[in-house]
Amino acid sequence: MHKAHLFIRNTILKIVDSFYPLFRRVMPLQTFRYAACGGGNTILSIMIFAICYNFVLEKQMVHIGAITISAHIFSFIISFSITFPIGFYLSRYVVWQQAVASKRIQLFRYFLVVGGCVLLNYFLLNFFVVSLGWWPTVSNIIVSVIVITFSYLTQRHFSFKETE
Repeated sequence: MHKAHLFIRNTILKIVDSFYPLFRRVMPLQTFRYAACGGGNTILSIMIFAICYNFVLEKQMVHIGAITISAHIFSFIISFSITFPIGFYLSRYVVWQQAVASKRIQLFRYFLVVGGCVLLNYFLLNFFVVSLGWWPTVSNIIVSVIVITFSYLTQRHFSFKETE
């Protein structure tokens, strides 16, 4: 398992870092890695959201017993369930390698920040879709930009800070 982890991590680093020379003058390596990993994970999230919303759920409400969940929120839940562990892995092993806290503490902090991101995402997505009447996929993209900014700042200064 450890060999597989090292292979995956090193492969991701080689791919991501191969594009860094194009951005070297604009941002530090760690910020670039965050943008690349976070951007890739966000694109995956948006793709999963769009596929679930449009094709799997066909824009229909989801009924689970007495609970009814809108298609856009259920699509977000599915997308989040897949991209949360991917995001933690990329954050811990690719982006914030110098962080000193234990993996358990980092995971807890990451969970707290992501929980804040989920709440922010939920309220903003509902605001844009329900209150403003915007298209769910467009709303999800806009919300993603807002949440990514919040996430970067909190992950850098809280979850994976380099000093304790």
